[in-house]
Amino acid sequence: MRYVIIGAGAVGGTIGVRLAEAGRDVTLVARGGHLETIRQRGLTLRTPEGAVTSRLPALGGPDDRPLPADTALVLTVKSQDTDAALATWVDAPVEGGGTAGERLPIVLAQNGVANERAALRLFARVHPICVWLPATHLDPGVVVANGYPHPGMLHIGRYPSGSDDTSRAVAADLTAAGFVAPVRDDVMRWKYGKLLGNLGNGLQALLGADIPEPLAARVRAEGEAVLAAAGIPHTSRPEEAAERGDQVRHRPVDGVERAGGSTWQSLARGAGSAEADHLNGEIVLLGRLHGVATPANAAVQIAVRRAVRERIPAGGYPLAELEKMVG
Repeated sequence: MRYVIIGAGAVGGTIGVRLAEAGRDVTLVARGGHLETIRQRGLTLRTPEGAVTSRLPALGGPDDRPLPADTALVLTVKSQDTDAALATWVDAPVEGGGTAGERLPIVLAQNGVANERAALRLFARVHPICVWLPATHLDPGVVVANGYPHPGMLHIGRYPSGSDDTSRAVAADLTAAGFVAPVRDDVMRWKYGKLLGNLGNGLQALLGADIPEPLAARVRAEGEAVLAAAGIPHTSRPEEAAERGDQVRHRPVDGVERAGGSTWQSLARGAGSAEADHLNGEIVLLGRLHGVATPANAAVQIAVRRAVRERIPAGGYPLAELEKMVG
């Protein structure tokens, strides 16, 4: 199977380089200065075990050549960029006829739970991944992956449920590349559990490491209440901890600990957008649908959008102001 990694940032860059190092055919998709650096110097993956630079084909989007029929598209952009990425690739031609949306599997290695439904509108074969992969992308051409002894755990299945031969084939390639890759018939249950954990991403982006525990607990409690009201099953913290065990631990790279998660990185890079509307915003949406108040998650949404708009640096949002918004 050939892989096109759409979004060669922290998660996509780690997956792409590791698959390529395991002998798989990989093409990276990126944009801006990151794309130009990859084309000129390759993509450098720094890990606790050392660094490797891979010179891989790199594109800004589909080109004039039809995609081979044994291609899997791996979508690793943040959720706010999903619709644009899907629209860009859905009608890409495939060798032998038809389009990517009709014929190729699309694998969604993303935070959040709204991407799968969006993909299924356009792609017939949708494969979610629950991503546990501590990595950072701040500088063009460089990804830092802190996971050890495995770079990440990537639960994969089929959407809306079940699994199939493609799920198992992708999982086998990911395993060969060093990841822990369980095949899950209930992968969305794992993704909703991950969503609860990701509700703290916005708080970390706004406040840095000094997050008051009562505030973090309130954000998660709203999420748990909403999922209960909606009847949506999810994994628990003890279940997740038992599954992960010591297989994916955080280790420093070149003596430096991981600075922050995906939303923190968006603010740190001045990316111009962030994913809180698809993380905390998912809880707000479900709360409004099912009559559950979610003021803390709504406040995080609003504050992250303001931080993006006003270019407030990662960790620089006033705590007192956020607490006032929460009420």
